[in-house]
Amino acid sequence: MRKQLYLTGVLFCSLLSLQAQNNPGSNHGNRFEQLGTMLQSPNMYRSASGAPGPKYWQQRADYDIEAQLDDAKQQLNGTETITYFNNSPDPLTYLWLQLDENEHDANSDNQRFNESKMSDKMTMAALNSILPTHQDLGVKIVKLTDADGKALSYTINQTMMRIDLPKPLMPGEKFRFKVNWWYHLSDRMTVGGRGGYEYFPEDKNYLYTITQWYPRLAVYADFQGWQNKQFTGRGEFALAFGNYKVRMTVPADHVVGATGECQNYKEVLSPAQLQRWQQAQSNKEPVEVVTLDEAKKAMQGHASNTKTWVYEAQNVRDFAWVSSRRLVWDALATQVEGNKVMAMSYYGPEAYPLYRRYSSKVVAHTLQSYSHHTIPYPYPVAISVEAANGMEYPMICFNYGRADKDGTYSEATKNGMIGVITHEVGHNFFPMIVNSDERQWTWMDEGLNTFCQFMAEQEWDSNFPSSRGPAHKIVDYMKMPKDQLEPVMTNSENIVQFGPNAYAKPATALNILRETVMGRELFDFAFREYARRWAFKHPTPADFFRTMEDASAVDLDWFWRGWFFGTEPVDISLDSVKWYRMDGKDPNETAKAARAAYEKNLDQVARQKNKAAGIKYAVDQDTSLQDFYSKWNRFGVSQEDKAAYEQLYSGLTPAEKALYDSKKNFYEVTFSNKGGLVMPLIIEWTFTDGTKETDRISAYIWRKNENQVTKVFAKDKQVASIKLDPLRETADIDEANNSWPREAAPSRFELFKAAATVRGASTGDNPMKKANTK
Repeated sequence: MRKQLYLTGVLFCSLLSLQAQNNPGSNHGNRFEQLGTMLQSPNMYRSASGAPGPKYWQQRADYDIEAQLDDAKQQLNGTETITYFNNSPDPLTYLWLQLDENEHDANSDNQRFNESKMSDKMTMAALNSILPTHQDLGVKIVKLTDADGKALSYTINQTMMRIDLPKPLMPGEKFRFKVNWWYHLSDRMTVGGRGGYEYFPEDKNYLYTITQWYPRLAVYADFQGWQNKQFTGRGEFALAFGNYKVRMTVPADHVVGATGECQNYKEVLSPAQLQRWQQAQSNKEPVEVVTLDEAKKAMQGHASNTKTWVYEAQNVRDFAWVSSRRLVWDALATQVEGNKVMAMSYYGPEAYPLYRRYSSKVVAHTLQSYSHHTIPYPYPVAISVEAANGMEYPMICFNYGRADKDGTYSEATKNGMIGVITHEVGHNFFPMIVNSDERQWTWMDEGLNTFCQFMAEQEWDSNFPSSRGPAHKIVDYMKMPKDQLEPVMTNSENIVQFGPNAYAKPATALNILRETVMGRELFDFAFREYARRWAFKHPTPADFFRTMEDASAVDLDWFWRGWFFGTEPVDISLDSVKWYRMDGKDPNETAKAARAAYEKNLDQVARQKNKAAGIKYAVDQDTSLQDFYSKWNRFGVSQEDKAAYEQLYSGLTPAEKALYDSKKNFYEVTFSNKGGLVMPLIIEWTFTDGTKETDRISAYIWRKNENQVTKVFAKDKQVASIKLDPLRETADIDEANNSWPREAAPSRFELFKAAATVRGASTGDNPMKKANTK
């Protein structure tokens, strides 16, 4: 049984249900209670403040790797020396290594345990997941020895390999061992997966994206021991930091980009390319180190000799690389918080129209934006590779963004490319630096990164169509039936709605925290503090939750409970409005109000029609019927009334006189919580003179009655209408009950017409192609 101190998935739901019974049958005392046992207990390793404790520790693994890429066989051969440092207080009798490529092995469970269905249109990847595979995929361990060459005992369990140590590895000791291995690279365009190759039949060349490619240490941590949960292709990675030296031997006409810095450009680049690389160190625009013409020329031949590219990287949790002869490479020196970083891009001819203009500049912008909101980017390089996918590793990521054959592209393709580059480069911060356990909590890297991506996109272009982050864009997911939803805290493998749950909902929640609940100043300080505290460490959700509260003095347990542990939506209804005005006892005002009430009481349809018809009334025709009351001014103000009022008014204090003279309007407004998820009340008042005013009431208004609240507001002017959440800040799933008087919503047909006028922004329409044709 796994040693998880942190419950996940269904257990979280059960615990939340129990916690909700803190005050059974009551309308309060549930959603605002502290999380308590729902979070792991603080200890000497992780403090109650959310910071690393005084005895915090983490393991380290250094790698020295030699790899040979066989372009004819699509095979990768490797030898590596690993030095593992036991910084824990525990003696270790075995080590766990990850063999992620075994996810493609025909005998792995993940090849069989997913549901499958047929449809009218099936992708190759979908069919391959159904058909039995005859490909020889997965890692082959050739040799495993200690530093002295003595064989080590090991056991492979699918994507995990246990190495039995010859003697316990004591605290403070290190163990060095060697692994020889090889595997066939998979066609990731048909088999799926994050790494492998893409074949281009028109020029008979391959693009190799080499990821999760070497046996690497699993994480041993204070809160769970070994993280040896199998890699099934969904929940990503938990990795230890270390230093890398990697030698990659590839065909001589290949270009290699990788994690870290190349140590031998003088040996692998031509003199002209090396000169352009040196030029790029100070140029203000991207410089093509390997030009488009050079890439096209290389695509025509297939070198039989090889070159070895040598890269080194310090204090990273992983290493990935790209190799191909069909790559353009450009580089841009950019300043990030006072440090020079090389923002670079690698891409094929089909991506040139987009990547040459945008990619490296998007990389630079992303680093600058994220560094402002978290910590300064600490590495010397950041790379974007066009590979028709989206995946991230330290200092290098793989993205999409190819133009049509004529060089044009749709606006959706351009924006999608900018978004995915921003997202994948942003992963350098979460989880490559703030190193959370992706296998356990996808949202801790994807959700936080998507939130930072949203901020970077909005700083790139105020009109950028960000798809995740704005509160109203999560509404369709939040209003789904509850049996199709799961808490954000659900384990990665068990999430059904992966994109909305792990990316969009936590990103939206953080955006709401920043803009609506906490405010930018408090949120930004706390968020930076979390990044600072946990940079190059292994945080858990409790560390994040506690730090955000500790650094802001804002109690957010109700927010974490609702947005991260629950599935309830936001639906706050504006139920009723009552209008009151003060009776100031001024006889003139009293008489005026009495006259209006008297006239209103007499007014009815027959009276109006009789007057319009010119009816002659009996009392008018026979004046003998008229008496004192016929001419009496029933609303007249007597001298006694005036004197009584003057006496009352003169006895008031200055403050009481000011209130009397203010002629305030009082509005008693009742709200109900129909969705269950408590949120602040944001109330926009529109007055009869056309002016507007907004009141913002903390979510704490719900703490004594989580179902319904009533509040009175004093206004100087008469109110014409009231609207709840006018800027759609809270992800309210039903805007129809947010206004008084109720507003008619556009029909679906009218909404479709409005959306249809925006061409090319969110569809595959390509106006550029049409314009070029004209």
